[in-house]
Amino acid sequence: MPDRFADKLLRWYDQHGRHDLPWHHNRNAYRVWVSEIMLQQTQVTTVIPYFEAFMARFPDVHALASAPVDDVLGHWSGLGYYARARNLHKAAKQVVDEFGGEFPADQKQLENLTGIGRSTAAAIVAQAFEKRATILDGNVKRVLARYHAVPGWPGQAAVLNQLWEHAESHTPEARIKDYTQAIMDLGAMVCTRSKPGCEACPLNDGCLAYARDEIRLYPGSKPKREKPEKTTWMLILEDAEGRILMERRPPSGIWGGLWSLPELDPAYGSDELQDACARELGLNCHSPEPISGFRHTFSHYHLHIQPVRLPVAGNTQVGDSDRLRWLHREEALSLGLPAPIRTLLTEPEQATLL
Repeated sequence: MPDRFADKLLRWYDQHGRHDLPWHHNRNAYRVWVSEIMLQQTQVTTVIPYFEAFMARFPDVHALASAPVDDVLGHWSGLGYYARARNLHKAAKQVVDEFGGEFPADQKQLENLTGIGRSTAAAIVAQAFEKRATILDGNVKRVLARYHAVPGWPGQAAVLNQLWEHAESHTPEARIKDYTQAIMDLGAMVCTRSKPGCEACPLNDGCLAYARDEIRLYPGSKPKREKPEKTTWMLILEDAEGRILMERRPPSGIWGGLWSLPELDPAYGSDELQDACARELGLNCHSPEPISGFRHTFSHYHLHIQPVRLPVAGNTQVGDSDRLRWLHREEALSLGLPAPIRTLLTEPEQATLL
């Protein structure tokens, strides 16, 4: 019996799917790639203005490859998961250096580019080159886990392998560009994580989870672990000219490559901060002026940030200008900054809302 999954999905897509997203216009491998990377763990409504601004600044892969990484991170600031931006920049250079600026239409070659996995490569092949390729992003995993009642968390290899098999079995030969968009749209618009619209789903007559009234069981949840709590002093060091001392973070790890504020070990008491600044940064500071602290949650821990303003007197020499730099607020805000740091520099009283 022929598989009707794709036919039903495409009929639904023709009437109800999203046909006018920014990356649907002037569609090419570069625009598809950037949109796919931005959409990882980020909702469409959030991505749209970032995508449009990114395309205005970096209209093609050559513009992206030749841009300073600080510029790229600046246009990514607020989207989170900043390794995506660093990898995007590296992959752009690879495309220019290895392929003359033309994205390969071969999925395996795409997977060899920095930051491009199996599903993203398939999306580029399907949407930009209209060649049959199977995708399995988060939305698709949810649709297939429910449709086939696949138990377990998709992060587990055995579960993921089952989902890939189902994804491959349903991927049609024709209308591949529309199909890949359709199944992503179904997951985003109908087969949602909470309160899915099962009655309006074009696939409900074949969905095992729906038939068993077990939608809530699929996909399985990631095993919960308590996130550790960490604390840091975050220093707003301001000199007589009103400049703020900014510090570039290491290229990997949390907020990798972004500009942030210098930090001090939480073991220091507030009455020790002036001595610590003198010892670790060589700066003579006036009395600290605390700002309301707040908690910022990362994927694997909570960070309690205690900001403190420290006016700097006299010498402002801090050594390594690649890592530490005095900048006026407007200059700092033009760089790639983590969202909490941007808020601290613009509206410190609002940082508690993050």
